[in-house]
Amino acid sequence: MTQEYTRAYWENLLAGLKPEGRHFIDGAHRPSASGATFTRTRPMDGKPGAELARGGGADVDAAVAAARAVFESGIWRKKEPREKKKNMLKWADLIRQHGEELAMLETLDVGKPIMASLNVDVRLAADGIQYYGEMIDKLYDEIAPTGPNARALVRKVPLGVVGAITPWNYPLIIDAWKLGPAIAAGNSVVLKPAEQSSLSAIKLAELAIEAGLPAGVFNVVTGYGEEAGKPLALHMDVDMIAFTGSTEVGKLIMGYAAQSNVKRVALELGGKSPLVVFEDADLDAAASAAAWGCFYNSGETCHASTRLIVQRSVQEALIEKIQAVTRREITLGHPLDPSAQIGALIEEDHMKKVLSMIAAGEKEGGRRVFGAERVMDETGGYYVSPGVFVDVTNDMKLARQEVFGPVLAAIPFETEEEALRIANDTVYGLAGAVFTRDMDRAHRFSEAIHAGTVWINTYDMSSFATPFGGFKQSGFGRDRSAHAIDKYCDYKTIWQQFGSA
Repeated sequence: MTQEYTRAYWENLLAGLKPEGRHFIDGAHRPSASGATFTRTRPMDGKPGAELARGGGADVDAAVAAARAVFESGIWRKKEPREKKKNMLKWADLIRQHGEELAMLETLDVGKPIMASLNVDVRLAADGIQYYGEMIDKLYDEIAPTGPNARALVRKVPLGVVGAITPWNYPLIIDAWKLGPAIAAGNSVVLKPAEQSSLSAIKLAELAIEAGLPAGVFNVVTGYGEEAGKPLALHMDVDMIAFTGSTEVGKLIMGYAAQSNVKRVALELGGKSPLVVFEDADLDAAASAAAWGCFYNSGETCHASTRLIVQRSVQEALIEKIQAVTRREITLGHPLDPSAQIGALIEEDHMKKVLSMIAAGEKEGGRRVFGAERVMDETGGYYVSPGVFVDVTNDMKLARQEVFGPVLAAIPFETEEEALRIANDTVYGLAGAVFTRDMDRAHRFSEAIHAGTVWINTYDMSSFATPFGGFKQSGFGRDRSAHAIDKYCDYKTIWQQFGSA
């Protein structure tokens, strides 16, 4: 029987929930070595949330030591591939079985609607672990071409200990993007989730042990970036850092890698993605893509379509359609309300930043057509309504800087050349899209946009079969797809000589 979800159902689940807030190191929960804790404020209502261990260097040292010990033992990396696969698939199944609890933990931490947490974030996290579990017994080594008296084996080998630092906007999904390929490849992982969103990561680690992953293969250290993330990135016994977050912090991570042991780095960073609409486009499809592409998850998405680059002749009609889609489909509400499509922003300081960007947009000459204002303040939570600005030029803050809130900036153009110049006039290169019925133009334009993903007449469509990552200051390295395995491995040549060379 399918569960019928109501707000009362979720409130009852919340009342009985006791989130675990301690680190998870070497297969067990641990308080911080210092005994320090911190408390999160719930985005949905501003009330005190879970108490979490405040990690530091000593906790990172313990987690890295556990990860290194299990890696060197070979208990996981040398395990029969089909057995590792069974463990990973069981882990994915356990994520699904605990879906309601994981969804509630996610919503408590980040304020997104509970049904989005359940139907999108939990589902994709489980699918990600399953995808890489299925790959384990399908990874082949190579034999290089040699003369008759030699055999050269080229092996793909795990790096060792991987440090993963993940953001607060899609914790479960992005954790799975790192954990799946890193662990499938045979590495051990120390995960430092964002301090705003640690609860689901701790639960994922518990379920990994239940699924049969050896203790130490997946460890979680909670805490602040400067206190726990930095020591992880500087650690001399960490072989790689996989980071998703802001470009500013990504640059620090690169510096920490250079200052320590020249560890590998993979970065998925910020974006200011263009959605380009030509006058011959299907405006209904473009309006839906622009609204959902920018406003989903309250705009807290790295590849959100925040720059609407629209041919001037159809701008007014398109904005009217975007407003209609937003009012009809994108319901802002309390995160425990099953009808809510978007919920709260992550925290008060971030809400203030978003509101300051909105104010800057008006000061610089942008005109607010609708929305983009604080709402539901009587709840104590941090809510900003989705909104659109017009009369924006590409030199304004709304067009240059990440807002990371539900604010769409419309920039008009006249010619294809002008549209392309505006689209590429950014330090970022994460994603983009083009809407046109002219397929020659669509392919010409999609090839010319400098971004890791470009959509034609759609937005934000993807699968685990397609890699995700950026160009320019949106980072390097790819999550998802078979290519993600490569970044957690290195190639090792083993040459055997049978006779004289």
